[in-house]
Amino acid sequence: MSKPFLSIERLTQTYPDGQGGSTTVFENASFGIEKGEFVCILGHSGCGKSTIMNILAGLAEPTSGVVKMDGLEVSGPSLDRGVVFQNYSLLPWLSALKNVTFGVKARHPDWSREKVEAHARDFLAKVGLEGDVVHRKPSQLSGGMRQRVSIARAFANHPKLLLLDEPFGALDALTRGTIQEELLKIWSGTEQTVFMITHDIDEAILLADRILLMTNGPFARVAESVEITIPRPRKRTEIVEHPNYYAIRNHLVQFLGHRSKELAGKQSDDADQRPETVRLEKTGQAEDEPSAPPPLRAVND
Repeated sequence: MSKPFLSIERLTQTYPDGQGGSTTVFENASFGIEKGEFVCILGHSGCGKSTIMNILAGLAEPTSGVVKMDGLEVSGPSLDRGVVFQNYSLLPWLSALKNVTFGVKARHPDWSREKVEAHARDFLAKVGLEGDVVHRKPSQLSGGMRQRVSIARAFANHPKLLLLDEPFGALDALTRGTIQEELLKIWSGTEQTVFMITHDIDEAILLADRILLMTNGPFARVAESVEITIPRPRKRTEIVEHPNYYAIRNHLVQFLGHRSKELAGKQSDDADQRPETVRLEKTGQAEDEPSAPPPLRAVND
């Protein structure tokens, strides 16, 4: 059996508890992500989602275990792994355009200045930023525009793995929905693998191929891998009409509301903690099943 593109093997993270002992955040976590997959991870605060992402990015070292990408062990940051943070992390003294060209020049030192700029402008255009706006500094941009620049910068570098740490958490709902669609449009035209942290169940269903569910800490684990059985391309206004949508959503809500706590705190007995695969198919509805409530409609007197 061949190894997946990204392989997380027996990952464990412990921290000192301040009383001479230690706290195990997660233990012996093992899961894989295939090349080109878009995977979201859901779990309550404190379960170790961000720690796992920092380890994948090479920004932190696990207590034990290993991460392999393309067969090679991940060690330290690399241009092959791009990160988009919730707080944008743009260079404040550079324009939007130069924030993108900065990374492109590092990735392609042999490219001419004209080619670097054209490449950067192309990716800024993909997220809806064109014209004079690309010459503005981050302080002159709205929050949505800053996150667009951050996403364009990450994709423009062509990383093999793109890590998204709640990238839309600070945005209003309208802007978040627009950028979600732009993200999907860019991702669908690349072969990049995406691993994303989110707390938004509907966002995860819209974006992901699979959703990983983590139990509460301590001794958290990736308990389930839920396949999103809704075909692409997906639109926010249409996926709610798919027969699998509410089955998937209800399963996620039940896990996060009840089972994540019930399964918490159980040590692994030194065994791999591989997630159980969950695939929900509901192509039709039985006659005795309650139907979903009808959509609200405006009534004009």
